[in-house]
Amino acid sequence: MTASTETRPSTPGPSETLDPSDWDQLRAQAHRMLDETIDYIANIREQPVWRPIPDEVRARFREGLPREASELGEIYREYSDFIAPYATGNVHPGFMGWVHGGGNVIGVLAEMLAAGLNANLGGRDHMPIEVERQIAEWTRTMFGFPPGASGIFVTGTSMANLMAVWVARTAALGQEARQHGVGGEGALLTAYTSKATHGCVSKAMDLAGFGSDALRTMPFDRSHRVDVAAMRAQIARDREAGLRPFLVVGSAGTVDVGAIDDLVALSELCREEKLWFHVDGAYGALGVLSPSIAPRLAGLEQADSVALDFHKWGQVPYDAGFLLVRDSQRHLDAFAAPAVYLRRETRGLAAGSPWPCDLGPDLSRGFRALKTWFTLKAFGTKKLGAMIERTCALARYLEEKISAEPRLELLAPAQLNIVCFRYRSDDANRVNSEIVADIQESGIAVPSTTTLDGKLAIRAAIINHRTDTRDLDALVEAVLKFGERH
Repeated sequence: MTASTETRPSTPGPSETLDPSDWDQLRAQAHRMLDETIDYIANIREQPVWRPIPDEVRARFREGLPREASELGEIYREYSDFIAPYATGNVHPGFMGWVHGGGNVIGVLAEMLAAGLNANLGGRDHMPIEVERQIAEWTRTMFGFPPGASGIFVTGTSMANLMAVWVARTAALGQEARQHGVGGEGALLTAYTSKATHGCVSKAMDLAGFGSDALRTMPFDRSHRVDVAAMRAQIARDREAGLRPFLVVGSAGTVDVGAIDDLVALSELCREEKLWFHVDGAYGALGVLSPSIAPRLAGLEQADSVALDFHKWGQVPYDAGFLLVRDSQRHLDAFAAPAVYLRRETRGLAAGSPWPCDLGPDLSRGFRALKTWFTLKAFGTKKLGAMIERTCALARYLEEKISAEPRLELLAPAQLNIVCFRYRSDDANRVNSEIVADIQESGIAVPSTTTLDGKLAIRAAIINHRTDTRDLDALVEAVLKFGERH
């Protein structure tokens, strides 16, 4: 080959790194952003809980894809002016609408550190995975699970409940079901839960391939605890019909009123019937940290799996859901899927098997464990338990205020930290729906609604560690004020 025809490698163009050209300028802007974030949280009570989004603000976020670079300061101003003021509001102590945790500042800092590491917790041998394994061990200890239990962080309990159904499915049908699907014998599988259970359990049955009709929803008693006798009878009827019961889902803190099923009775039923016992403990499971609530969770330690959210009562910033499984081999059977490009080694970065991706569907996973680790280390389980206990005491305070006010009606006893009540009216459902919207739009507080025995209820879920009696007083005053207008 002559010199004139020789092929030479092309020379790369100028550097296109995304690092800043001026690190000092970035550092100054970063300090400002962090300081103002801390100020936002420290002074959150001075702000409305929630603001309706103006049309012109919403319209700004219909703009097209940015083609050119923008200055960080300009982007941050847009965030400060048009995003932060119109957030959900669950940082605020007046947020009581849904079961949203308030987060904590230590967790914010940990999230920043996790973003700096940019670790992928799908697998390989690095310390962020050891942090997640440590939290799995801590969670095992909290719930009294035996050594050898496994755990994994997920987005939230909706995903954790779905994963539990997958694990129970594999335990019932064997690993062949992962290859051949749930047809045939799988079509006979049936699961059981309460009518008060969160709708994500029905959705999990759908997504797992069984269909929501395979989930039998049982009646509950006046305390909203599932009727175990009715469940037992339904299981017997299904067996007689040639079906194959395989799963029971109990609740540790139902979505409407915070009821805790009789977990001891459910665990005994599952042992007798040889069924997988899963507990949806989205927020209530962390009640094990409270000396007064823990006895009411007896039987949780007998579960085959538990789903929970550290971002609810645990106050970890979103998101930090978790699935704990008693038998780690069952857990692995449901998800492990070796691939040549994920070859495991005994040394080097590819060591550390099994990897978290063997315990769930995700290969790309963020470092959710770090903000949870920081939160548990910074506050300890005693302080977190005391905080949980206090939210329940605040619920009793609100319950007493409602009972003492003739214009209000308590619709269910406060079993944990959720209070359901309404303003008395001849057209109560419509009026209370209007009251809730009025209060939300006023920025005074954010309750939500639910329906109990056909009655639309104002629902106050006291999850936020910042909530105090004055916030509950403000809620009651607002209900009465807006109620009079309707």
